[in-house]
Amino acid sequence: MQRQFVAVIDVNARIPERHPIREIKRVSDEVFGRLGARFEAMYSEIGRPSIPPERLLGARLLAALFSVPSDRAFCERLRYDLLFQWFLDLELEEQPFDASTFSKNQQRLLEHQVADEFFAEVVGLLRQRNLLSEEHFSVDGTLIEAWASLKSFRPKDEGDSGPQDGNGWGDFSGEKRSNATHESKTDPEAKLLKKGPAKEAKLCFTGHAVMENRHGFCVSIEGTPSLGVTESDMALEQLKHLQAEGFSPTSVGADKGYHNGPFVAGCKGHGIQAHVATIQGRKVAGLDGRTTRSKGYKMSQTLRKRAEQIFGWMKTVGGMRRSRYQGAERTDAACKWVVAALNLLRLAKLSVAPPSTPVRA
Repeated sequence: MQRQFVAVIDVNARIPERHPIREIKRVSDEVFGRLGARFEAMYSEIGRPSIPPERLLGARLLAALFSVPSDRAFCERLRYDLLFQWFLDLELEEQPFDASTFSKNQQRLLEHQVADEFFAEVVGLLRQRNLLSEEHFSVDGTLIEAWASLKSFRPKDEGDSGPQDGNGWGDFSGEKRSNATHESKTDPEAKLLKKGPAKEAKLCFTGHAVMENRHGFCVSIEGTPSLGVTESDMALEQLKHLQAEGFSPTSVGADKGYHNGPFVAGCKGHGIQAHVATIQGRKVAGLDGRTTRSKGYKMSQTLRKRAEQIFGWMKTVGGMRRSRYQGAERTDAACKWVVAALNLLRLAKLSVAPPSTPVRA
């Protein structure tokens, strides 16, 4: 039997010196320091002491980095995982978070738009370290399944009670359903959409990402309802926002979904070359052989595929294959937390193991 004894434990010594989590913690603490004024406004002067915003946001990073599926699962792991306690600066004798209180406090992050501010600060930090390309970018979009079943997609005039015939909730064979006549009773903001021909329709949201082409960092991520705004329109808005932030995009790579007149013309209007994969037989003004035969176009088409890695990490490690939250606003915030964690992870790997200097012949 293991005997009980009193020991002095240096938790910091338990974390390997070259583990990426050390650099992630150091950088995230620096970002938290920049957000001090925003965090100060989040504290309430009345009631019980609340969980510090730094720990709430740090918990979001840990959940994304270590694929923790829920708030309750995170609070359970926090009780016995020394790395989690070290990252959140919890003393060993401190009581870990209560799951219900922890989930309740997450609303404060949403109300004060901390996810947007935190993601912007991470991008700003990467820019200060000259790790971002100022000129060459790639755009892409993906579908994020909503936390709502197709069984909840019912006629709008049915009400919340639903049919009273038992299995009627699941029997919709032969019924014509559309977003105009039906809506999800679980998440009304989730809309029915399919990604392409021969694909099944799902209740989902859309994620839009802009990647810089030097190291593959994501510089803009937006979660929106799947209807009402196209991937091309949102990409133009994101590129316009980057220009407002001081970036100078000269080229943008994209897949065939962006091969349309409005996107190419919109890029041209902002002084950006649209390096878009072409659909055979479709002619778009401003995108011809002079562009597609250029060296820059071929390079953009090679690098733009790395944007899929962002979505792949989001959906596998980050747990965003299916949103855990109701509504586009909360899903958008979750996307920003997860992608900010991915940016910090890539930064940590570059810091811990920088690429070797190429040998010139």
